[in-house]
Order: sequence, then structure tokens, then C-alpha cells
Amino acid sequence: MLLTIKIFIFFVTFILMEAVAWFSHKYIMHGFLWSLHKDHHHKDHDSHFERNDAFFLFYAAVSAGFVILWGEFGFWPGMAIALGIFAYGLTYFFVHDIFIHQRVKWFRNANTTYAKAIRRAHKIHHKNLDKENGECFGMLWVPMKYFKKKAL
Repeated sequence: MLLTIKIFIFFVTFILMEAVAWFSHKYIMHGFLWSLHKDHHHKDHDSHFERNDAFFLFYAAVSAGFVILWGEFGFWPGMAIALGIFAYGLTYFFVHDIFIHQRVKWFRNANTTYAKAIRRAHKIHHKNLDKENGECFGMLWVPMKYFKKKAL
């Protein structure tokens, strides 16, 4: 029974991370930490890495914190929460950095309806080069309008 609850916590954490990602992207990255995120929109650098890449360190620290809570303090849901955060981060990396931005040339020929919708939504997000007036701040959940070809 406890294993079933931990698996449930893992999946709930993974799903809730989409809301956390949306919130942090809209209000933190396009808010008071725009200075770190701006280079992701402007591409005015020669490096393969961006200041924007530092955001993963925050989520890694939160995930590690739940492992510590689990291991050192006996917080039994801690490992399930940590793994849910980690799984979302890994998924985010594959979808955002590899599939969408092609930092590694994998998944180039993925042309499912969902894949096309994710690309459209992200393209709309990157059309706006400024801190304000952006849209499409999530990653895995895509509004229905991006499933239509005329979304752009």
C-alpha cells in the first residue's frame, strides 16, 4: 500500500511540476530574474551554454533537499517527491533543449500532432524578445489553439 502511495506522489509531483514551471517561467524568469533568462531569447552569445541554464540548479537543489529530508529526517514522501521533480526536469531537458532547441540533434523528425503543437507554442513564446507580453510559458501542456496549423 505504501509503495502505491509513493508512486501516486511521484506522478502527482511530476504533473504539478508543469504548473511550477509555468509559474516560474512567467513570474521569475520573465520577472525579477530576466537577466538570467534574457540570453535564451536573444541568442547574442557564442557559447553552447546560456545564463538561463542556471535555473536547473535551483530545481536540482530542491530535489536534493527532498532526498535529504527523506534520508536524514525520515520524511517518507521525500524520495517520491525528489524523483518526481527529477523526472520532470529530465523530461523538460529532452523536450526543451533537445527536441525544441536542438542542442543535440535528436528527435529531428518527430512530426506527431503533439510535437508540432509544442513547437508552435514555443515558437510563439520566442517571437517576443522582451520581458513583458509573452505567452505560452508552460512546457508539456499545450493550449488547444496550437494544435491547429493557423496558430502562428
